[in-house]
Amino acid sequence: MADTLEFNEIYQEVKGSMNDGRLRLSRQGVIFKNSKTGKVDNIQASELAEGIWRRVALGHGLKLLTKNGHVYKYDGFRESEFDKLSEFFKSHYRLELAEKDLCVKGWNWGTVKFGGQLLSFDIGEQPVFEIPLSNVSQCTTGKNEVTLEFHQNDDAEVSLMEVRFYVPPTQEDGVDPVEAFAQNVLSKADVIQATGDAICIFRELQCLTPRGRYDIRIYPTFLHLHGKTFDYKIPYTTVLRLFLLPHKDQRQMFFVISLDPPIKQGQTRYHFLILLFSKDEDISLTLNMNEDEVEKRFEGRLTKNMSGSLYEMVSRVMKALVNRKITVPGNFQGHSGAQCITCSYKASSGLLYPLERGFIYVHKPPVHIRFDEISFVNFARGTTTTRSFDFEIETKQGTQYTFSSIEREEYGKLFDFVNAKKLNIKNRGHKESMPQTYDEYADSDEDQHDAYLERMKEEGKIREENADDSSDESGEETDESFNPGEEEDDVAEEFDSEVSASSDGGSDREERRKPAKKAKVVKERKPRKKPSESKKGKDPNAPKRPMSAYMLWLNASREKIKSDHPGISITDLSKKAGELWKGMSKEKKEQWDRKAEDAKRDYEKAMKEYSEGGKSESSKKEKSKKKKQQQQQGKGKAERKAAPSKALATSPAKQLGESFKSKEFVSSEESSGDNKKEDSEEEEIASTPPSLEDSASGSD
Repeated sequence: MADTLEFNEIYQEVKGSMNDGRLRLSRQGVIFKNSKTGKVDNIQASELAEGIWRRVALGHGLKLLTKNGHVYKYDGFRESEFDKLSEFFKSHYRLELAEKDLCVKGWNWGTVKFGGQLLSFDIGEQPVFEIPLSNVSQCTTGKNEVTLEFHQNDDAEVSLMEVRFYVPPTQEDGVDPVEAFAQNVLSKADVIQATGDAICIFRELQCLTPRGRYDIRIYPTFLHLHGKTFDYKIPYTTVLRLFLLPHKDQRQMFFVISLDPPIKQGQTRYHFLILLFSKDEDISLTLNMNEDEVEKRFEGRLTKNMSGSLYEMVSRVMKALVNRKITVPGNFQGHSGAQCITCSYKASSGLLYPLERGFIYVHKPPVHIRFDEISFVNFARGTTTTRSFDFEIETKQGTQYTFSSIEREEYGKLFDFVNAKKLNIKNRGHKESMPQTYDEYADSDEDQHDAYLERMKEEGKIREENADDSSDESGEETDESFNPGEEEDDVAEEFDSEVSASSDGGSDREERRKPAKKAKVVKERKPRKKPSESKKGKDPNAPKRPMSAYMLWLNASREKIKSDHPGISITDLSKKAGELWKGMSKEKKEQWDRKAEDAKRDYEKAMKEYSEGGKSESSKKEKSKKKKQQQQQGKGKAERKAAPSKALATSPAKQLGESFKSKEFVSSEESSGDNKKEDSEEEEIASTPPSLEDSASGSD
């Protein structure tokens, strides 16, 4: 027989809600850990009084009763697990696991039994339903009637709010059955009544959530927040954790109380009570108890008269009454020396505190994340600026938290902290030398192939190649399009062909050319850099880079995955491929690794041959191309220089058939033609780069 039994996905019934978690039975007792809150319930084996096995809505359930009257219910068992549990209870707890089914007759007339913390409504010997009296918030009586009101359950979609019992009158004198029923309920119900005096009162404390200033009255069993608008009564049993956190300015302190269930204000739920104190504020406190009572109740943790900082007094009193440890920041220190990091969460700025066993963010909204519920963390580049980064946390339940706008200087400190806590970092990849702190991580991502990382690497290579191509192509286009000599020569030819047009048109054209001259002179001052001869476009004949083993396998298997999953998207295909690659055996992976090695060797060999022969041929082609361009430019210049003289030589022949023109008119036209020629030549000289001038002169 095994010494321990463990069950996953077991549900504990607490105040009408089903909280999932893990249940472990051992020789020492029963332990249940809540997956949502991390709270652990420990029942010692010596405290167990009775165990009942019965059919419930979620399969089968286990009901445990303790000697002090507490009842624990766990659902989610399979019917086949009864024999195993029954034998375990006999051998380790010496208890018979009894089978009792609920009555399903549907009758509403029966007997009420009070046992410990439980009200049971029975028909005959079978229970119909049971009510934990801790769920009762109020009990009122009427004539032959008792009404029970219940706490609202936020986790349940439908909550039971009220039950009424009809109590028939009896013939016994002096005993009112209705009052007796009500007293039995109230003795075990969770009804908060401010009876007696408070142990102490703290006046006008600044509260961040819920916002406002409240008087805090400390009672033996609950905490009373009294404000101008709202009052809250918080039982100490609902307090999960206490935190004392220094503000980044080192002048203030946060005192955080984690609550489950939360306090309510209309439809708003507050899971955290956050108080803000100034370090300079002191107080002298006197407890409303005599010294013997203080010593007997608190065993030296509190004294009747105390003095010190206000935050120290509040935290000391709360620690003694709640009987829980106060969590403070650990060894983490940020770039500025503070124990927290300034960041933003959901568009609100706040402080993130890395603790020894989790992270807590204050204050709007407050968030507490335990390390044992974290699946992985991720460091991401900031969306708006490169001076900051984002810190992302994803839990095992799939909830994502993104803390943004963290200064770059904090990256090293935060990364070292996460690394030291053995948390899984998503964008670093997975290293075998990083053992995990928690058992839950053992099977999560060890030696897992990161398909996303592979895809990003391949896309990065493609982007680099495209960037090289685009830069080379843009450089070539610039060299070809930026040829001011040709542009100006084309304009000059257009004007030269119309030399015989009227002088008004010529003057207009001259005015239109004047701004162009100025523009050319400006460009003259800031000439473009001459493209280096070593910069060349990507040769299409160059060998292609070899693919990784994963990409080779993906190319070969893509069609098969598509056929197995019709209509699959590209993203889902990549995820599915990553899962298949992860589950592939080492022998099959080695085959693709060998193919990748062969491809790499072939690439290196082809690259060597290309560098010896291919580059010389491409350089020859480039030189011949440049030579042709220079020859075409020289030829164009020679034609443009011959064009004006031809036009002037033919002008006298045209004048024979035309009306007589004076010598002054002819000379002015000729002079304007000469001026045009000089202007075009000046523009050519001003706009033509030195290299083109040299080549043009050589061709002339």
